[in-house]
Amino acid sequence: MKKTLSYIVAGALALSLTACSNPLDEDKNSITVYAGRSESLVQPLIDSFQEETGIQVEVRYAGSAELAAQLLEEGQNSPADVFFAQDAGALGAVSKAGLLIQLPDSILEKVPASYSAADGSWIGVSGRVRVLNYNPQRVSQLPQSVFDLAQPEWKGRVGIAPTNASFQAFVTAMQVIEGDAKTLQWLEAMKENAVLYEKNSAILEAVESGAIDAGLINHYYWFARGQEVGFENLTSKIGQFASGDVGNLINAAGVGIVADSKAARQFVEYLLSETGQRYFADQTSEYPLIDGVTAPVDLTPLAEIPAPAIDLNDLDRLDQTLDLIRAAGLI
Repeated sequence: MKKTLSYIVAGALALSLTACSNPLDEDKNSITVYAGRSESLVQPLIDSFQEETGIQVEVRYAGSAELAAQLLEEGQNSPADVFFAQDAGALGAVSKAGLLIQLPDSILEKVPASYSAADGSWIGVSGRVRVLNYNPQRVSQLPQSVFDLAQPEWKGRVGIAPTNASFQAFVTAMQVIEGDAKTLQWLEAMKENAVLYEKNSAILEAVESGAIDAGLINHYYWFARGQEVGFENLTSKIGQFASGDVGNLINAAGVGIVADSKAARQFVEYLLSETGQRYFADQTSEYPLIDGVTAPVDLTPLAEIPAPAIDLNDLDRLDQTLDLIRAAGLI
């Protein structure tokens, strides 16, 4: 029988004290990174880190939720040194099991506290915003709320990616703000209305090609496509829901250290260096989180996003989110 995430968490908690008590390894010159980020987005930055530091990095790419479950199952026997996740929810689930070390203040002070774990076990490295990607020829008036997508008129017109970590974190935020019952009702409606995709990029392609009219994605996929083909050549646009709607969630990709070493800390510091932050801003159109590095001028400042009020530390209930998504028949 397949283990549930809750069961794995319980087992991981029993191992966590041993796992997190290992001393700092000063001599290690290679690390294994479990990366829930897209390889095409972050591998060039990892390559630069290897070239500049001489530290060898083995990267295991998969979905953030999948890697979180793997870490929880492996416990102290995990070969991972670093967990580089697409969202705060996956990091929170691993942190809650006690599998991440507390980062030093010298690292934590680089980023505003709102984009890091309350206990210092993970830190955000780039910001992202949930948006509605839509074809303006087919969507003349934007819905006021993400809940409007549950209405019959959206049947077969909207795309979602239920297995994607960013979608799952957004559903967790919906649970926190609106409760399980309303969230499940929305998910069940999306089972009827939505076209399902595996990735944000596939949703964007479907909107661009006219296969669907709109989709829920992270903002930077649209910007990356615009940089590739020219914004004037895009069919679609991106927009937001009304102020405070959960569909406008601001989340953070982040990183936590599983097995402490000088090399692992150097990797985290590199992601938060001016080089790393400039890469996120210029190459992936994500929001830099350290002072002194600004987002491209065409990105709406984070302070102006009509986001819901939520603590990213509350997105750590990945197992409950997956249960609801399964209950709705979406995975």
